[in-house]
Amino acid sequence: MKKRALFLILVFILAMPALHAKDSLLQRADIRMALTHIEKNYERYLGKQIEIAEIPAPPFKEEKRGRFMASEFKRIGLQDVHTDKIGNVLGWRRGSSDRTLVISAHIDTVFPEGSDVTVKREGHRLIGKGLVDDSLGLMGLLALPEVLDAANIKTELNLLFVATVGEEGLGDLRGVKYLFEKGPLKNRIDAFISIDLADPQEITNGALGSKRYRITVKGVGGHSWEDFGRVNPAHALGQIIANFTSKTTSTDPKTSYNIGRIGGGTSVNSIPFEAWMEVDMRSANREALKTLEQVFLKSVREGIAVENKFRSSSKSKLEVEIEAIGDRPSGTTLESDALVRAAVWATKGVNLKPKLIMRSTDSNIPISKGIPAITVGGGGKAGNLHSPNEWYNPTNAHLGLQRILLLVMYYDEMKIPSTAGVR
Repeated sequence: MKKRALFLILVFILAMPALHAKDSLLQRADIRMALTHIEKNYERYLGKQIEIAEIPAPPFKEEKRGRFMASEFKRIGLQDVHTDKIGNVLGWRRGSSDRTLVISAHIDTVFPEGSDVTVKREGHRLIGKGLVDDSLGLMGLLALPEVLDAANIKTELNLLFVATVGEEGLGDLRGVKYLFEKGPLKNRIDAFISIDLADPQEITNGALGSKRYRITVKGVGGHSWEDFGRVNPAHALGQIIANFTSKTTSTDPKTSYNIGRIGGGTSVNSIPFEAWMEVDMRSANREALKTLEQVFLKSVREGIAVENKFRSSSKSKLEVEIEAIGDRPSGTTLESDALVRAAVWATKGVNLKPKLIMRSTDSNIPISKGIPAITVGGGGKAGNLHSPNEWYNPTNAHLGLQRILLLVMYYDEMKIPSTAGVR
């Protein structure tokens, strides 16, 4: 076994491109040992990923998977393991400095309670709800401390591993918001890495902002024939949608909108007493998003006014409830920031080409607060995310975890507080 380990280390060294041969970090015996450990043990880590995926974690009901993560954090030797007031699970691997780097993944999935979360194999692919998003990231939180311990690697940074709740949908990033806005550690975190999705080349340094609303229009209701002429919430909703979607949006910076859900009414021959819709608006730019939001709210007011005026002779009147159900701030961790530079270096260090992208993730919150943050893929290939046929191909997936290891270690060696690198 020892001869095989030495052989694998030698193969890894010989396979390094000349471009990286001069990098002292890649020459360290403990780092080489850690990289080899990842590749040798990846089948076991994949088994843990499947185990996590088969624990239900529907929206707002992540407790069962959270308890599993807490138990696993203790098993792998993290310190001060606990679940905070919002449901995040935290565990420490202490370093020698007072700086703290959070390494995070989210517990929740988009799939409702009662979903079949059994993982199945189809050829080279695994099929399972939430198998990638974000069981893959949670597996990384368990594998990385084990790898560091196996190679006896010490860090200057305190590494805080956090499994967050509420990343998806109407969860509205509630776990990471608590961590940075209300929790006891809100002023003690220097940088943040989220592991989410698969692509081991992607580095999400741009936070795609979004605003989400639920609009509920209420009236008196009535019979479709006998009470015809009364205000109709569904008609008003149609006015709002037609008015809002006829407006042009900015293309530079890009902004978007979507009417994602519509409901209301009791029967086809009844004037509904209530109709509602849920709206998602996004932009990479804070001001562009604010402008789009104002256009939308104006469209709501105008749509209600049109229906009330048109049916004024009926002496009935509509009312509207405007409920904000999502607020994800935008921003960017600059390419020049130490954390992004470390991620770019680490990606090249495993012979992959880095791709800087923008996406909506847990990193939105620290970025919006001026804290360097990125989101990186866990490795492998994936597709059909958020669908019942979410699939994962783990071929060469070990490169993702190796990249995360190199990212953390390179950033640890840089010793540069990088809070100036965010806008």
